[in-house]
Amino acid sequence: MELNSKVLGEGDPIIIMHGLFGMLDNWQSVAKLLAEEYMVILLDLRNHGKSPHSEEWSIELMAQDVRDFMEANWIHKATIMGHSMGGKVAMELALTEADLVDKLIVVDIGPKAYKPGHELIFQGLESVPIAEVSSRTEAEEYLAKSVDELGVRQFLLKNISRRKEGGYKWKMNLSSISENYNTIIEESKTNLEYDGPTLFIKGERSNYIMPDDMELIHKVFPKAELISIAGAGHWVHADNRDELVKQVMRFVAE
Repeated sequence: MELNSKVLGEGDPIIIMHGLFGMLDNWQSVAKLLAEEYMVILLDLRNHGKSPHSEEWSIELMAQDVRDFMEANWIHKATIMGHSMGGKVAMELALTEADLVDKLIVVDIGPKAYKPGHELIFQGLESVPIAEVSSRTEAEEYLAKSVDELGVRQFLLKNISRRKEGGYKWKMNLSSISENYNTIIEESKTNLEYDGPTLFIKGERSNYIMPDDMELIHKVFPKAELISIAGAGHWVHADNRDELVKQVMRFVAE
């Protein structure tokens, strides 16, 4: 599968992967700052953004897509960075293809299994008659019945695109994401170990990584360092971009 990508800057490569319902555009402002010193490669993961759609979708398949992308583009080793679902993909790649990973950066997700937590989002997205709505405002009105937070609705609505024949469509493969969602929240391969330099970044206000999770994190990633970004929730890159970039720069330069 040939993933959609965007490359900024020159130097040692950093590959960045977005979270669930996201796309590479979500990380462009971070990438522009990192690109002052590095070659930053933003990816649309399978079933997201402008990358191909597939009925098959899992963390393992997305990691395989990234491995194939690196091979096709002659990237022998890179710093691998992922947020949320993208962090799960980054961990999978490090645990199964360690020779491709120079350093690992995982943003606000852990290797543990997570309870389902996107039911209202799926309900909202599936309630939108996407081929029939006449505007983004109308689509948001449907979403608002299930998704209270304006910021979350705006994030989700970035997935809407116009069809050539008129009307709208989802950029993401909503049906496949919904059908395979439970595979995305499963525990990572915690029977394996990645012994390379690893940075876990959590949002101060996020509960995705809790103190009790550190035992498992250090079991699977024995060189893991954890830092907390002040004032940030789960969307660390949106809530405190500059501090995130500062910490990534520090870690990659070490």
